[in-house]
Amino acid sequence: MPTVSRPRAQLINRLLDPEQVIVFDGAMGTVLYAKGVFINQCYDELVLRSPDLVREIHEAYVLAGAEVLETNSFGANRAKLTQYGLDSQVANINRRAAELARAAAGDNRLVAGAVGPLGLRLEPYGPTSREDAHAMFVEQMAALAEGGADCFILETFADLEELEQAVRAARSVDSGMPIIAQATVGTELRTAYGASPEDVARVLDKWGVDIIGLNCSVGPQTILEAIERMAAVTSRKLSAQPNAGMPRDVGGRTMYMASPEYMATYARHLVQAGAKTIGGCCGTTPEHIKAMVEGVRPLAPRTRVVVGDTREQQQSSATASRPVAPLAERSRLGRKLASGQFVTSVEIVPPRGVDTAKLEQDAIALASAGVDAINVPDGPRAQSRMGAIATSLIIERHGIEAVTHYACRDRNLLGMLSDLLGASALGLRNLLLITGDPPKMGPYPDATAVFDIDAIGLTNLVSQLNRGMDPGKNPIGEPTRFVVGVGVNPVAIDAAHELKRFHWKVEAGAEYAITQPVFDPVQLESFLDSIKDTRIPIIAGIWPLVSARNAEFLANEVPGVSVPPEILDRMRRASDKSKEHAVAEGIAIAREMLERVRDAVQGVQVSAPFGKWEYATAVLE
Repeated sequence: MPTVSRPRAQLINRLLDPEQVIVFDGAMGTVLYAKGVFINQCYDELVLRSPDLVREIHEAYVLAGAEVLETNSFGANRAKLTQYGLDSQVANINRRAAELARAAAGDNRLVAGAVGPLGLRLEPYGPTSREDAHAMFVEQMAALAEGGADCFILETFADLEELEQAVRAARSVDSGMPIIAQATVGTELRTAYGASPEDVARVLDKWGVDIIGLNCSVGPQTILEAIERMAAVTSRKLSAQPNAGMPRDVGGRTMYMASPEYMATYARHLVQAGAKTIGGCCGTTPEHIKAMVEGVRPLAPRTRVVVGDTREQQQSSATASRPVAPLAERSRLGRKLASGQFVTSVEIVPPRGVDTAKLEQDAIALASAGVDAINVPDGPRAQSRMGAIATSLIIERHGIEAVTHYACRDRNLLGMLSDLLGASALGLRNLLLITGDPPKMGPYPDATAVFDIDAIGLTNLVSQLNRGMDPGKNPIGEPTRFVVGVGVNPVAIDAAHELKRFHWKVEAGAEYAITQPVFDPVQLESFLDSIKDTRIPIIAGIWPLVSARNAEFLANEVPGVSVPPEILDRMRRASDKSKEHAVAEGIAIAREMLERVRDAVQGVQVSAPFGKWEYATAVLE
């Protein structure tokens, strides 16, 4: 760590002293918004565009009595700045943020380099590698240190895997610079990944973080309860930076209702509970910090009593994954896959409305035809249809299994976890996990796409559930018994990328894969040869064409589908004769495809174009 003045060195000693109370500042974004800075701007860039405004806020917190100023750099990492076209300014923004805070702090205050999450999902639930995350954190923190930061504050982290990379980055930038690491929990005292306050404290304690804490998301009452639980399992200094209550919508504006006096009361409670580093997060202002400073001033150092684990904590700490149920015991489809038998399925798109009469008739007919399962797409091509889970439950009433497609597009991680637990409890077993088509493909192009995780992350999630654990590795009790399938495209434009993603899906726990509709057996055979080292059962997608227009639509407008010129020519010639000739030719092409690939794959999924299941069964005959 760079040489610092004697007053700052003394402050750093106070910061690290487990019994010394020290007060941080409050929110930056809240005050900027109150000063007329709209939220569609990059607040971090204001250190370059409006440095006087940022400096003014720092100085207001100094006057309020804050002993540590956080830099205006919470989102100033490469991933988030790229969204504003500012990826080339990472170093400049962070360095300037530290310089502005340093100028306001002088020698009688400390500067904490503020570092927030990247806004990306890390492996295994997202595409960002740990190494890439580490590099982005290093880039940001190196500039903060260069600009004059005295310590790092890593805040508002929900993913402990990501927080670990931030801690590692801080150590690599300056092994002697103090680290305050703070997670964020919800009203149920869990992070978004399911970690409890005790889990957070134990992990950060193990990593050797100087100060462990919580910030954001909830108000002081919930943070107090969490701090009490953390104090019982660690001797590290604790920090607490709650919001000014829970946000409320008032006349279209998000408002935080906790008064400065209320925050001061809870600041005293937090110190008495063991948090000796106090500050504010969203909704707090210099007025809140001034009241908190006055509120904690009379408190003498207190000694915490570390108590033993509660029964819940003992169960949590003893968490271990449970054995996955054998594939053959999870479903009839799983049994056939496990034994190497050839499986057949037909894809039926869910209804647009609530009338399920035709759906149920089709399910009965396909069960009578001896088809093993019905595939149920989840909003294909971003269309608005009945949900795949509800549709699957209706289908399974009639004695045939469903393969439920489940897309990442419409749900965040918590929503996915809730859906999957419910689906398991209701008896659904066969899943096909997909990322999902973007809304711009469908009739509602302005609809918001979530994409909290992609298909690889979702496969990891379901694999954890099959071991009896949620994403935070907390036990859920009885494990789920899903048969885990994924999609794959043998004719992808970027074949190397598709192959890499397939390998990642297998590593994540995929147990079978269904291909996009394949019209060129040579391409499928080439793909199968490329995955010999990670072979899982492959089910080939087959689409019986019904007209030349249908073939041209698939060839030109459906991503991931390639229709060879010779197939297009055959369909054009047949369509010139009659509609019936076109349908017969499409079925003939599909039969040829099935016969060609039968010995190379373990099953086929035959689509039912325009809901005509008869076309699909004609192919299977």
